[in-house]
Amino acid sequence: MSSTRAPFVTYDSTLLDHISIGADSSASLTSIKIASVLFLTALTAAAAQISVHLPFTPVPFTLQPMVVLVGSAALGARLGAASQILYLLLGIAGAPVFAASPILPQGAARLLGPTGGYLMAYPIAAFVTGYLAERGFDRRYFTSVLAMLAGLCMLFLGGVTWLALFATSAAGPVGVQAALATGLYPFVVPDIVKVCLASAILPTAWAVVGRAGEREIG
Repeated sequence: MSSTRAPFVTYDSTLLDHISIGADSSASLTSIKIASVLFLTALTAAAAQISVHLPFTPVPFTLQPMVVLVGSAALGARLGAASQILYLLLGIAGAPVFAASPILPQGAARLLGPTGGYLMAYPIAAFVTGYLAERGFDRRYFTSVLAMLAGLCMLFLGGVTWLALFATSAAGPVGVQAALATGLYPFVVPDIVKVCLASAILPTAWAVVGRAGEREIG
């Protein structure tokens, strides 16, 4: 029986590609990719359960953005985005994967609520960060920060735009200023700090797998 080796890792390969280089067939490689997507989906759902709600905004603090950005950098654009599309589909189907909230509904209605823009931006943020990682941005700390900040910008753009245009209050649409006050200003500094910390994960992982590969060759 013939087997297809995993492709040689190039400059545009992801960390997952590097780890999967030992796959002895295309079926094994496909299994690794599917398992990785499912794992990132599960991590996103788990991170949603660690949330802090503030009295002045319906948008909770969660660890989800960092999980999405780091995970998609490791998996790449298409697999990272696929993991977040799967996450949203599970939530729409009624699985308890969204952040627990006394004021926000579960299920498909969550996407129509005030945090819907952030959630729908997850696949876009994952794709952008993964795309940059595929071009080597995740191999150095500074460029890793840039890749994750690009993804974070997608999250804020989607979330704040949705709040401004589609969220409503007693007086009507929330508007841009209120959307910025409730959806951006309280989160931007903490999230940038988290990005600066999380951005060290991928370069460190690349260094570890690189040293492991050198030992195997030696």
